[in-house]
Amino acid sequence: MNTATKPDTDVLQQIREQAGQRFEQLGWPTPRLEEWKYTNLQALQSRFDAGAFREAATPAASRSSASLPLRFGDRALGELVFVNGVFSPEASSLPSVAGLRVTTFRNASVDVLEEHFARYADYERHALVALNTANAQDGAVIEADAAIEGFVHVLFVGSDGFQSFPRNLIVAGRGSQLAVVESYAGTGAYFTNSVTEIVAEDGAVVDHYRLECESLEAFHVGTVQIHQGRSSSVSSRSFAVGGAVARNDTNAVLAAEGANLVLEGLFVTNGTQHIDNHTLIDHAVPHCESVELYKGILDGSSRGIFDGKIMVREGAQKTVSRQTNKNLLLSKTAVVDSKPTLEIFNDDVKCNHGSTIGQLEEEPLFYLRSRGIGQEEARNLLVYAFASELVDRIRIDAVREQIGRAMFQQMPGRLPDRRGEQR
Repeated sequence: MNTATKPDTDVLQQIREQAGQRFEQLGWPTPRLEEWKYTNLQALQSRFDAGAFREAATPAASRSSASLPLRFGDRALGELVFVNGVFSPEASSLPSVAGLRVTTFRNASVDVLEEHFARYADYERHALVALNTANAQDGAVIEADAAIEGFVHVLFVGSDGFQSFPRNLIVAGRGSQLAVVESYAGTGAYFTNSVTEIVAEDGAVVDHYRLECESLEAFHVGTVQIHQGRSSSVSSRSFAVGGAVARNDTNAVLAAEGANLVLEGLFVTNGTQHIDNHTLIDHAVPHCESVELYKGILDGSSRGIFDGKIMVREGAQKTVSRQTNKNLLLSKTAVVDSKPTLEIFNDDVKCNHGSTIGQLEEEPLFYLRSRGIGQEEARNLLVYAFASELVDRIRIDAVREQIGRAMFQQMPGRLPDRRGEQR
C-alpha cells in the first residue's frame, strides 16, 4: 500500500497499523460466523489473495466525465467523483456554500480526521471495516454547521481489475441540516470496500441516501456507521441493485436522549445475484425512537438477506422502536432469508418487529385483470407499487428520480411512470 500521499499523522498512522494487524488476526469472515452465515466470500478472498485486483494511482484517463454514470450535475450543490478510489478533479465540482465545507479525505483537516477517523466504525470487531481502515484511499469529508439547502453527491466508479477502499466522513454540527447522496457504479469485475461514518451532533438533521448500483460482476462490501447526539434526527436510506456479491451494513448508535432514526432499504436481485443487508440499531440511552423498514424484490435464482437487530440497553427506558421486513419473490428459484431480531434489556419500552415473505397475491392480480389489464402488465404494476412505497419517501426530487430510475430498470417488464409513459 502506498501511503506517501495519504494524510497520515502519527495518530492516523497508528490507527491504520492497528487496523491492519486486527484484520490479520480476524481474517476474512466465513459462514461459520453468525453474522456471515448466509454469505460466503471465498470467491472474493481467493481473487484478492491472488492479486487479481490492483490499486489505482490515478483516475482512469479513458473515462470522460460525460460518460460517468449516475451524475446529478448542477442539480447537486457539489459532486465529488472517485474513479477506482482516486479523486477525479476534472469530473468533480466542490460547492461554495456558507456553513458547508466539502473536501476529500486526502485534503481534509488533520484535526477533523484525528477527532473522527475510525472513532465510530468498529474495526476491532469487523474484519472488512479493519481492511478498509488500514487501506483507506480517499473519499469525501463533509462538514455542516448551518441549515444547508440542497444536497452533496459523492460518486464512486469502479473498473475491471481494480480494488478501492473509499472512506467518507459526514459531520453535521449542532443544529445543522445536511443531505448527502453516495452512489456506487462501475463496469467489469472489481472490488469495492467502503466505510462511511456519519456524526449527527445535538439537534442536527441528516438525510442520507446510498445507492449501490455496482456491475453485476463486481464485489461490494459497504458499511455505514451512524452516531447520534441529543435530539438529532437521521434518516438513512439504502437502495441496492448491483453486484455479483454485495454486503451492505448499516449501524446506528442513538447515544443521547431524544435522538430519532429512520432506517429504510430496498434491494432488487435477479439472475444469480447475492445481496446481504445487515442492520444494527443500538438504543444506548433513554427516550429515543427508531423506525426501520426494509423491502426485497427477488427474481431468477438470486438470493437476498435481511438480518436486522434492534438492541435496547439496560438503561434505555422509554425507547420506542419498530422494525419491519417485507420480501417479494418473483420466481420459484429465488431465495430470501429474513432475520429480524430484538434484544431488550429493560421492560419500559415499546418495541415490535415483523417479517413477511411471499409472492404476488392473486386477489389484486385478479382485480387488475378484470379491468382489462394484461397478466404481465398487472404483475409489473404490483411490483412497482411494492417498491414505490420506499422510493416515494425520498424527499429530494432529483434524488427520487435518479434512484427510482436505477431501481425500476432492474425490475421485470417495463413499468409505467406517473405520466403513463413507459420506462
